[in-house]
Amino acid sequence: MTVTWEELGWEQVATGVFRRRLPGWDCTVGLVVGEGTALVVDAGSSLAEGGRLRMRAEALTGHRVTHLALTHPHFDHVFGAAAFAGAEVYGAVGIESAFAPHAREELRADAVRNGLDARLADEAVDTLTPPRHHVSGEWTLDLGGDRQVLLANAGPGHTAHDLVVLVPGTPEVVFCGDLVEESGEPQAGPDAVPSQWPAALDRLLALGGEDALYVPGHGAVVDAAFVRRQRDALATRFGVSQ
Repeated sequence: MTVTWEELGWEQVATGVFRRRLPGWDCTVGLVVGEGTALVVDAGSSLAEGGRLRMRAEALTGHRVTHLALTHPHFDHVFGAAAFAGAEVYGAVGIESAFAPHAREELRADAVRNGLDARLADEAVDTLTPPRHHVSGEWTLDLGGDRQVLLANAGPGHTAHDLVVLVPGTPEVVFCGDLVEESGEPQAGPDAVPSQWPAALDRLLALGGEDALYVPGHGAVVDAAFVRRQRDALATRFGVSQ
């Protein structure tokens, strides 16, 4: 019996493009299906969650996940990465600094402080490895079957290492990571770069355009007008010239 994407917990955003809102921190992950390939965007908050995510992605596509893009180095987006062994992993240039030993401890502490079980945090930190591929500008991935995606280093903003994923089509879909949040006010932690966040959203809007669907790191899918309002609100909040 064929299992539908709805039964697997995915929401279809466009043809061959899906997203899933994970429990706990309401982190959104993405899935882009190619010909014998699959790109997952972000990996969840633990090895167990990453494993479940990979299983559900492969159940939908019928083949293995071949690529993983990490939008930024926060625990709820990267701690499941080791569950995607064998996949080609991408992140913004410089993201490897967030995987250094002292930074791992900060990631672990942040995860536990936000409610992740300490054992799961330890397991994730012990297996965490930096992405193999570092995106400094734009990187086009060919997923086969006329499916290409663009990885773009749009930051800094929410962090110093923000990566977005543009999926061409009708409509175009942009996975924004936490540069955009719909379910609450964008979070600016100690690793944020507030003075450059509005400019990062300008770059994101230039990539996607007016008719794209924008998938935030947390919350419902939004349009360009929402992203622009959030950009202006961030500029006001941080005293950045508009």
